[in-house]
Amino acid sequence: MMRPKKTWTIKELLSVTTDYLKEKRIESPRLTAELLLAHQLNADRVNLYLNFEQPLTGKEISGYRSLIKRRLLREPLQYITGVQEFWSLDFMVDSRALIPRPESELLVELAVDKIKALALQRPPAKILDLGTGCGALAISLAREIKQTEILATDVSAESLKLARLNAERHGVSDCIEFRQGDLWTPLADNRRAFDIILSNPPYVASEEYDKLIPEIRDYEPRLALDGKKAGMYFIEKIIRRGLDFLKSGGWIMLEMAPDQTEKALGLMGKINGYEEKTRIKDYSSRYRVVMAQKRKPDS
Repeated sequence: MMRPKKTWTIKELLSVTTDYLKEKRIESPRLTAELLLAHQLNADRVNLYLNFEQPLTGKEISGYRSLIKRRLLREPLQYITGVQEFWSLDFMVDSRALIPRPESELLVELAVDKIKALALQRPPAKILDLGTGCGALAISLAREIKQTEILATDVSAESLKLARLNAERHGVSDCIEFRQGDLWTPLADNRRAFDIILSNPPYVASEEYDKLIPEIRDYEPRLALDGKKAGMYFIEKIIRRGLDFLKSGGWIMLEMAPDQTEKALGLMGKINGYEEKTRIKDYSSRYRVVMAQKRKPDS
């Protein structure tokens, strides 16, 4: 006599999957199990807990197993679900662009503070987001500050397609202009100067790239990560030419690795025109952002 096929409940499947992911040394095994099952069932995690004893169909279990297999291959969770939260907004993400990190929210926070101060003197604020990726920084700022004109650039045409989709998703397409090109190239015919220039440029040192965890090294676009020797190539280029595109009294803000911040400040110190140079710690108390103001004529 054949045994009846086992029926799995949400609670049982989550328990077994968590143990399995833990055994395979997948980070945050319980959270991963829950997020992937919620994604498979087109539900949220709260609903999983409210329906712990709900039996699952063979199709649902098969789809869930496929998602788990992808995670075991070290594909980032965000690429599997297609979503990453940033600044309390859900962004569509895939392999066309870097996954937004929580520490990058510091750039938004700092920019908002400076924009509010500048708005008293010269509204609307003009902002440049260099290397926008999926558009997280530009879109978050457009949602946060209504009186802004934002130009967002990226060398990758595919990243910009994703950024435009995210801008539409969050209803800010009308106040962000997207342009393709490397660093300052998209601004070759631009006559505007900006109140804020912010960027999360590639800053991983090429010599360290192969040591990255597989989720980053094997799946996220190298173009958005590799900062060449010592990771400083793009940081230096942005700092050296930033003054040419800033208004007097405007601010430049750059995210980078903690051990690069001192070098960046040193470079700014050698360039006539930057003042109020400083580095800011992220929410983990590590130096993450370097910022400076373009000197005003009377200072």
